Amino acid sequence: MLRIADDALIAITVRRGGALARLGHDHVVAVRRIDGRVDPAAGLAVLRFRLDEMTVDETALRREAGLTTQPTPDAIAGTRVNMLAKVLDAEKYPLVEVRARRTGEPGQLQADITLHGVTRSYSVPTVLDTSAQGVTARGTLVLKQTDFGITPFSVMGGALAVQDALEIRFILPARPIAPDAVR
Repeated sequence: MLRIADDALIAITVRRGGALARLGHDHVVAVRRIDGRVDPAAGLAVLRFRLDEMTVDETALRREAGLTTQPTPDAIAGTRVNMLAKVLDAEKYPLVEVRARRTGEPGQLQADITLHGVTRSYSVPTVLDTSAQGVTARGTLVLKQTDFGITPFSVMGGALAVQDALEIRFILPARPIAPDAVR
């Protein structure tokens, strides 16, 4: 059995839209604290993370996403409040859960993602690197907020809005669980 390592990352690029999109910002939301277990022999993994532990607009992640500007600290704080309270309703739905399994098709995992109280299934192109230290899953996925019953954030009647599609990039290393951690 393996556990998700501390250097795991899920980075979500959120793009602006609407007629006044030029007045807004694209954002990168990151998940770094992921609780999860991987059973390589069974080809299964279960991951969970808290929405309120996500970061917004880390400079290095914005650069990796090709974003050339950096929002102000006030804009970042406002984005975080809007995201957690108005869009994700993180108080009511605090966790995201992912249950992934091998499909038998090379380079593909089947992932059941539960967000906002809704579960959707995705075929996810994934590169699995196996080593003596464990296994690392890397890949990208695009999903729509509306598939989970989420209304993308907008103001001014939609003239400034967040696009429905979210670009997700993940690097999920899993390492052996220390013998003293197994109970």
